[in-house]
Amino acid sequence: MQCPACQNTDSRVLESRSADSGRSVRRRRECLNCDFRFTTYERVETIPITVIKRNGNRETFSRVKLLNGITRACEKTAVIGPKVEFIVDEIETQFHQKNLKDIQSSDIGEMVLYHLKKINEVAYIRFASVYRNFHSVDDFIKTLKAFKPANKDQFATIA
Repeated sequence: MQCPACQNTDSRVLESRSADSGRSVRRRRECLNCDFRFTTYERVETIPITVIKRNGNRETFSRVKLLNGITRACEKTAVIGPKVEFIVDEIETQFHQKNLKDIQSSDIGEMVLYHLKKINEVAYIRFASVYRNFHSVDDFIKTLKAFKPANKDQFATIA
């Protein structure tokens, strides 16, 4: 590891500890040449994931983009930041466990809906309305009926 002060490559580790929920190791180091102390992080290198969009375009998977989409669906609901982070972590972990290099955007959307359905129905409907590209009230009603099949009569007056 190169010292940021003098660029010497000899340093010693003073302290190591887990960081980023166990996904990385934080190390405090001291340069053996100039005694400058600095911090480094060690992470597992992952293969970049390519998302194949509906129109066939390809783009690199963006954790931030997924996080923003779920956060927007969860606005003004009981779903708070850590739950959203957990969903994104779960989805990303599934990609890496299956060693996926390419994934359809529709598969990502279904994964998000699976998680949102378990925690908040309003967030689920909001996300579904964008992901499934709702065009009319009928699209909402179909999704609501599918969400709670036990309460079919609940929406009968709407349809």
